[in-house]
Amino acid sequence: MSLINTQIKPFKATAYHAGKFIDVSDESLKGKWSVLMFYPADFTFVCPTELEDLAEQQPEFAKLGVEVYGVSTDTHFAHKAWHDTSDAIKKVNYPLIGDPTGTLSRNFQVMIEEEGLALRGTFVINPEGFIKVLEVHDNGIGRDATELLRKVKAAKYVAEHPGQVCPAKWTEGAATLTPSLDLVGKI
Repeated sequence: MSLINTQIKPFKATAYHAGKFIDVSDESLKGKWSVLMFYPADFTFVCPTELEDLAEQQPEFAKLGVEVYGVSTDTHFAHKAWHDTSDAIKKVNYPLIGDPTGTLSRNFQVMIEEEGLALRGTFVINPEGFIKVLEVHDNGIGRDATELLRKVKAAKYVAEHPGQVCPAKWTEGAATLTPSLDLVGKI
């Protein structure tokens, strides 16, 4: 069963952010758009490239009022150590949530049980706590933060403009569609 349009389950976790350990919960996500980006592990290969890419785009997400979170099954202590030692991760200015029990990874159905690691899962959550976008990759395939930003903009547009939808390759300011019987077979 897909998690699309389901409400996120309650959770409590600790994250490393801006030189501090902070508490994060499902309540922290309410009232604003959020992105949770699960990745397998700190001190790996593809993961720092993704988190750095997302860090470079994070100001654009912030302009949209979107909170970004990285999540792995590492502890918040490991996140701090990684931040202190990796040039790529030093650029990360969004919280890195520790999920050592795998609760969050299981809640979002990205846990690889036999490895104790998460798949590369990306979730866009609306202010009411419902999942509007999800994408899960094999761990050998990195993600693109620019494409994620486009999807967030589309999700926000559709939420703010009931009855309209965003076609393939839609970008901000481009034409949208209003589904109707008149459009059937004409696109």
